[in-house]
Amino acid sequence: MEPLSKADQQLLDAAYDAGRRHCCPPNHTVATAARTADGSILTAVNVAHYSGGPCAEIVIIGIAASQDIHHLDAIATVGTNSHPGLRPPCGWCRQILYDYFPDLTVITGTDQEPRALPIAALLPGMSEWLDHHTAGTPSRTSNRPLRSPS
Repeated sequence: MEPLSKADQQLLDAAYDAGRRHCCPPNHTVATAARTADGSILTAVNVAHYSGGPCAEIVIIGIAASQDIHHLDAIATVGTNSHPGLRPPCGWCRQILYDYFPDLTVITGTDQEPRALPIAALLPGMSEWLDHHTAGTPSRTSNRPLRSPS
């Protein structure tokens, strides 16, 4: 297995740093870092709440959009405290990340053997939000459902 590139290792390090600096259980237990097209790194933490709450990967999409960033190249997510270590996005986040950034690289694996994979590799049999992929942005007026690829 190939080691992470320097840029991917920096991304993973940024996720761990965000976890150490910003996670405070029980409200924030997962941190993520995402690399933008220009190489900048954004970080975010989840928002845990008894009624649910967004995962760190979803929070990072909002942070990016609020900074007029609409493309992410790579993402790394880590757990803290009771569940430390590198974590793959949950199924819900995988689908959303794929819909927004179909070329996204995800740093996954273990702390001892991290690896970079395309988001599509984490979604066997995924659905595609066709309006989104075609237009490049979500369709605000379409009510067309997701459709599985043929």
